[in-house]
This record gives sequence, structure tokens and C-alpha cells, in this order.
Amino acid sequence: MSLFFLALRCFFAVLFRSRLPDDAVRLLPAPVAPVEKGKCPTDLPTNLSTDAKSATQSDERAVSEKVEPVKAIPESPSQEPEKREVSKPVDLDAARQRGAVQLLSVLQREGRLVDFLLEDIDGYGDAQIGAAVRDIHRGCKKGLLEHLPVAPIRPEPDEAVVKIVSGHDPSQIRLVGHVTGKPPFEGSLRHHGWRIKKFELADIPSGHDPSVICPAEVEIAG
Repeated sequence: MSLFFLALRCFFAVLFRSRLPDDAVRLLPAPVAPVEKGKCPTDLPTNLSTDAKSATQSDERAVSEKVEPVKAIPESPSQEPEKREVSKPVDLDAARQRGAVQLLSVLQREGRLVDFLLEDIDGYGDAQIGAAVRDIHRGCKKGLLEHLPVAPIRPEPDEAVVKIVSGHDPSQIRLVGHVTGKPPFEGSLRHHGWRIKKFELADIPSGHDPSVICPAEVEIAG
């Protein structure tokens, strides 16, 4: 209750006399000294105890340790536009020439086909030609099946009756004879056709003359 009456006295004292009673003033905390001009308000007073200073410095150290320094993000180099490789156009004429020379090279190596075709056979008899052709046939067949294996286009045997529907591939089926109107057509299979199953021709070595079918052979006497 004493605090209640003290509060009433303080109210009326301030209201009528513009000051607090003496016993109320004694209960107030000591006034804080004003900060001098040019002095940082965070400076510690000289009468601060050593323990308090150490505690304050420890708190500041703890705060500084918790705060991680901001790492500078390295600037990424300017990305240059991606350079697209422009494919060189394929020289179809050169590719066809290489393929023809490679095929002739295989047939010449395995069956001496070029030698046989360029030989003048008018002066030979049929028996001599037949004997030579047997060896040529054996070697060329071996080279063909090894490097350019083939398979029939149509599975039916020759002279079988087949039906050709609309939309057939003219590069695979050639119509001959009396062809009129529009498909479907029906006719006799004169030849089943051939297609290459896979290419096994080796590429021409670098520096090799692409026009050479087979090199000349020179035997050196020992």
C-alpha cells in the first residue's frame, strides 16, 4: 500500500509543485553521464571492470566467428557461341570411282578377271578357254562373297508367276514385255535380281593412287 500512496503523492506533487517528493527522488536510479562530443557512444567507461570487458570482447569474438565471410563469386567467362562443324559435301563421283576401282582390285587379285577380259582369246580353242574360265570363276566368286556378299531380291525361283502391286520400287523390280495400264501386274519372274547384303571393301590407303587396280610386279633376280 505504501507504494500506492507514494504514487499518489508523486502525482499531486508533479501536478501542483512540478517536482517529485524527496523520498521519491531517492528511489530513482543515478543519472547517466552525457556523452561527450566526438566520443563514440559505444566506448566503454574507464571504471568498467576487467571481467565485464573480457565478457564483452568474448561476445564480440563469438559473433565475428559465426558470421562467415562472403566469398566472391568468380565471374564466368563470356560464353562464346558454339561453333558448328559444317560437314563437307560428299564427292559422289569420287566415291563411285573408288568403289569401282576397289571392286576391280578384288576381282583381279582373286580371279585375274581384268587380265582375262583384256586378253585376246580368238586364237585359243574352246577347251583352253573353258579350263581358264573355271579358275577365273572360282577366284572371282570367292572375292565377291568375301567382300560384297549378295542375296536375291525376290525369293521365288525363276519362271514363277508373281504379282506386282502398286507402289513397288522400280530400282528393285523392272517391268519388261507388254506393260500397259496400272498395277497390280502379274507376270513371270525372268530373274530374281541381286542386292548387296553388306560392304566389306577396305578403304584405299592414304597416299595410294586411287586409279590403280593392281600394281605392276617386278621380280628381282638374286
